[in-house]
Amino acid sequence: MSNEFTRKYAIIDLEATSAGINASIIQVGIVIVEGKDIVDTYQTDINPHEPLSDHIKQLTGITDEQLAKAPDFSQVAKTIYDLISDCVFVAHNVTFDANLLAEALFFEGYDLLTPRVDTVELAQIFYPSFEKYSLGHLSEQLDLDLADAHTAIADAKATAVLFIKLLQKIESLPSDCLESLLAYSDSLLFETAMVIEQGLTLAKPYDPQKYVKIKQILLPKPKMKKAAVQLSKNLDVNRALLGLEERSQQTNFAKMIERQYHQDGASFIQAQAGIGKTFGYLLPLLAQDEQNQIIVSVPAKILQDQLMANEVAALQGQFHLDCHSLKGPANYLKLELFTESLQQNDQNRLVNRYKMQLLVWLLETETGDLDEIKQKQRLATYFDQIKHDGIINQSSVFYDYDFWRTSYEKAKRVRLLITNHAYFLHRVQDDKSFAKNKVLVFDEAQKLMLQLDQLSRYQLNLTTILQQLQARLASSLPLLEKRLLESISFELGQLTSDYYQGQGDRFSFDWSRLAGYVKELTGADYQDLKIFFAHTNDDYWVSADRQNDKRVIYLNSTSKEFINFQGFLPETLKTYFVSATLQISPQVTLADLLGIDHYTYHTIESDKKEQQLLVIDQEMPLVNEVSDQVYVEAIAKRLYALKQQGKPILVLFTAKKQLLMVSELLDNWQLPHLAQEKSGTAYNIKKRFDRGEQAILLGMGSFWEGVDFVQADRMIEVITRLPFDNPEDLFTKKMSRYLVSKGKQPFNDYFLPMAILKLKQAIGRTVRRQQQKSAILILDRRLLTTSYGQVIFDGLNQEFLISQQNFQDSLVEIARFLL
Repeated sequence: MSNEFTRKYAIIDLEATSAGINASIIQVGIVIVEGKDIVDTYQTDINPHEPLSDHIKQLTGITDEQLAKAPDFSQVAKTIYDLISDCVFVAHNVTFDANLLAEALFFEGYDLLTPRVDTVELAQIFYPSFEKYSLGHLSEQLDLDLADAHTAIADAKATAVLFIKLLQKIESLPSDCLESLLAYSDSLLFETAMVIEQGLTLAKPYDPQKYVKIKQILLPKPKMKKAAVQLSKNLDVNRALLGLEERSQQTNFAKMIERQYHQDGASFIQAQAGIGKTFGYLLPLLAQDEQNQIIVSVPAKILQDQLMANEVAALQGQFHLDCHSLKGPANYLKLELFTESLQQNDQNRLVNRYKMQLLVWLLETETGDLDEIKQKQRLATYFDQIKHDGIINQSSVFYDYDFWRTSYEKAKRVRLLITNHAYFLHRVQDDKSFAKNKVLVFDEAQKLMLQLDQLSRYQLNLTTILQQLQARLASSLPLLEKRLLESISFELGQLTSDYYQGQGDRFSFDWSRLAGYVKELTGADYQDLKIFFAHTNDDYWVSADRQNDKRVIYLNSTSKEFINFQGFLPETLKTYFVSATLQISPQVTLADLLGIDHYTYHTIESDKKEQQLLVIDQEMPLVNEVSDQVYVEAIAKRLYALKQQGKPILVLFTAKKQLLMVSELLDNWQLPHLAQEKSGTAYNIKKRFDRGEQAILLGMGSFWEGVDFVQADRMIEVITRLPFDNPEDLFTKKMSRYLVSKGKQPFNDYFLPMAILKLKQAIGRTVRRQQQKSAILILDRRLLTTSYGQVIFDGLNQEFLISQQNFQDSLVEIARFLL
């Protein structure tokens, strides 16, 4: 047995006939590490005396013929035992490897009692911002050599290098942090904590020049920033400095941005997807001599993170610009709440591991943005406890370092601020100075209408309201108040009962009667209810959600009228609305919908894209003609066939139900893929898809608009259905009412053009560079069989090459086009 002074580590990887409890070892790889040096290696095949499955053969490259010549385990057991019996057993997923090897040795008369250390858990703690902790992903992130993945010795060597890097990082951390980690280390697997204990003996106290210590938390002190470099007035110079290729349409777009800068009124600029609009507006605006703040608002947080990780990171690296990304408070860690959680004695292993992970993360993060913790969705309830609520008292010991407050303050002074439509609207609603006299750019501006609708929505926890009313009724009350509360409780109770019994949203419910009762109430105790029912002409409905495995019922309301955006905005220095979808139809423009009357409108002419081929599948069944199961099987079979072409495949859905059903079928067919929400957040699976971890991505929502795919030179996109808005959606109904009131035809003037524009944007996402080509397979035959389908076909035919084929011929045409 080793001790801490002569500690040796045996880094071990096994290949086996399966991942189950009855697996047999087929290959052993061992790397002996002493101190931080590799001093010995050992590898051998093992004859399992059973044929390998096709999956294991494909995964490992090992053949039955190869193993037939290998020794039995009994012949090498003593050699293995003698090599590792005085070492700490280290493995990536140590439970599997240690149990399997210990059992095999036991049957040969050797009792393996060495301590066990798991590099998966160590990596999760000490590399807290990684998206995945598989050996392959860690090898890519940390530059480990894994040329022959899934051979035992190659995996063992990569794990050994990983382990040495972990030892070095642990020892480099302040001893104060390691001491805090050890308080929760009993939750780690086996003896994994011994590595942290050893690191503590070599670590040094924190450096006050680098960190500040508050309670048991260490936080990095702000770094000195380099002075910003003024951008050139010449677009080509800036593009060259950033290593960007020249694009004629981007040049035209950038010149239009520059010309409009000093023009009065808002500027609406429409340009097709794929021309590089982001740099097209950032470069000319940042080149202005004025130091006016530029606020860029995008539709969703995934696009906000994407912009920061790509275009903004490039600008910061080259020009040292002062840039910042601002989100709502709930995106940030609240240090006070986290400190309180550290004091709690949690029995949940995962909670304690997250505490350790966050303590290390706090040494490294500059933002406190919890989106940096890519695996937090595994324990969302814990992160809900420690996220920021937007409140920080000046008396707090964390006041000067509070992530939300410092982010909020930084947002006031940076040159370039990136945010999202939802947060922008909420912020301006509360604080007009946020946008006053600033330069505003609304990217994907057509999405503002949906967010303006969301801004007018209000939600109450009906379960909580009923509990509060019952508690109030149990007290001594004036007769009138008691009768009002009894009536309100009865109405709400009936609404809840009907909802649980599946009688729908109760839009036929007499909300005005309930609102009348609430209006008669007085006192601060009923403020939430009074605000909710303040406008009796609102739309009301009931919804449900699950929280901690409990069903929670909500009351919801929304205004029947759209917010006038021109009246909502303060006076700005300049406002741009940018998108491929501003001129919705000859009858309806985005400027009309937003209530903006003083503006200019410009269009950057589109080119027909010869880099993209659209193929309409003539044989695909329509969803309303067959059962759900037949429909999703038809999609899955096409994906299985397309996979054989060896190109990455993006599959766009309009319904979550069908996405998950297709994903389940692909799982059953053992076809690896990534599915939105099921495999992680949209941002995470997008990055994994770009890296080539899986060749198929099933997505919806933000994948239709705004998410760019720039990595693959050749790509296939599958559009399962035409992206019409759901006619039962409240926003759709509100828009229909509004358009009818203006004498418009909702379908022809708005919803049909919007479906065409959404299709064009989705198609354009897969060609963002001149060298790229993509084939788009459309599985909705309504393009060929309906009158409105012909309108869509004509709209697409203006910009793209279009073909219509049976599926087998489509495969041939797609393969030929993507050569």
